[in-house]
Amino acid sequence: MKIIDINCDVGEGVENEHLLMPFLSSCNIACGGHFGDEQTIAASIQLAKQNQIKIGAHPSFPDKANFGRKVINISSEELQKNLEQQLILFKNIAQKNTVKVHHVKPHGALYNLIAKNRDTAIIVVSAIKKCFEDVKLYVPYNSVIEKVAIDNGLQIVYEAFADRNYNADLSLVSRSQKNAVISSPTEVGKHVLQMIQNEKVLTVDKTNVKIKAATFCVHGDTPNALEILKELTQFLKNQEIKIA
Repeated sequence: MKIIDINCDVGEGVENEHLLMPFLSSCNIACGGHFGDEQTIAASIQLAKQNQIKIGAHPSFPDKANFGRKVINISSEELQKNLEQQLILFKNIAQKNTVKVHHVKPHGALYNLIAKNRDTAIIVVSAIKKCFEDVKLYVPYNSVIEKVAIDNGLQIVYEAFADRNYNADLSLVSRSQKNAVISSPTEVGKHVLQMIQNEKVLTVDKTNVKIKAATFCVHGDTPNALEILKELTQFLKNQEIKIA
C-alpha cells in the first residue's frame, strides 16, 4: 500500500481549519509574514494537536497587503532577519503547546522564487537552520531549493499541488490565468493519482512531465476546499492509497 501525506495552508483568516483538519495529515500554519499573529498561530496549533496531524511553519515575504503573493523589494539581510522572527515566534508557540514542529513550507511568492533563485533559497535555508535543529522542508521536485537544502543537510519532502495546474517547467500556472486552480474534485483526484502512480503530471500544454511527491497540498482558501478534501481522501482510499 502506498502512503502519502495531504497538507493544507491554514491560519490564513479563512477560519475553516476545524472543518479541513480531519481530512489532513499535515498542515502549514501562517506565522505572521502574509497573515497571522500569536493568537491565530496558537489556535491553529491547538486544532492540529486535537486532530493529531503534523504541524509546520508557513513563513512568507513580510507582505500582508498582498498576502505574500508578490515578490517584494527587500534586502537579503532584512529578509533573513524577518524569516527568523517568523520561525522563532512559531517555534515558541509550538513549545508552549507541547507540540513538535515537523516541517517548514514557505508561502506564495517566496515558495515560487526559491524554486528558481539560488540566492533567495540560501537565505531561506540559512534562516531555517538557525531556528531549528531537526525539521523537514517541503520543496517542489527538481527545484533550486531542493538542491540547496540537501547541500546544507536539511531533510526534504517533495511536494506537489493537488488543486493547481502546472506548466511544462513544473512551475505553477499563474493565478492570473483562468486555469490556474483545479476546482473539480474529480479532476483533482485524477491529477493526484497520476502523480502518485506514474510520477508524472499532465501539464497545461498536454505533456506528461516527471514529478515526485510525498505530500500533496490542497489550498484552504479554495472555495470548495472541504468538498475537494472529502472526495480526494475517499478516492485515494478506494485506490488503496493511505494518507498518513
